[in-house]
Amino acid sequence: MSKPIPFETTIEVRDACLCLHLQRAARVVARVFDDAFRPHGLTSGQFSLLMSLNRPEPPPIGAVAQLLAMDRTTLTAALKPLERDGLLRVIANPADRRSRLLVLTDEGRERLAAAVPVWRETHRRIEADLPGDADGLRLALVALSKVT
Repeated sequence: MSKPIPFETTIEVRDACLCLHLQRAARVVARVFDDAFRPHGLTSGQFSLLMSLNRPEPPPIGAVAQLLAMDRTTLTAALKPLERDGLLRVIANPADRRSRLLVLTDEGRERLAAAVPVWRETHRRIEADLPGDADGLRLALVALSKVT
């Protein structure tokens, strides 16, 4: 028989857990951006993924997965609807045929360009509602994303 956990422990975790607070904040912020991007046929995750492809040269899947802190399997699943909608193409890397590159299509660039002003305005509103320093929060989140 397991030992019951005191309710005070539940309160301690609720009040102190960085993981819980980050997950809650991420869900709320993602919902706000999802609503804003809906008229452009994108989710917040798809916007981030497409933006990660906006580079001078098409990136390999592994580099995009690393940037977005996703495993390759999850990224591959996220790519499928964007590829189906003609926003990106997955091509063989000419330098290494075993590797795949992600190419933003003209339609993908157009959709992304239309969504950027929406991102800017939504981002401005979220930052304006933050108590404290948005740059400090950003630095803390970047530092947390590098924790191994």
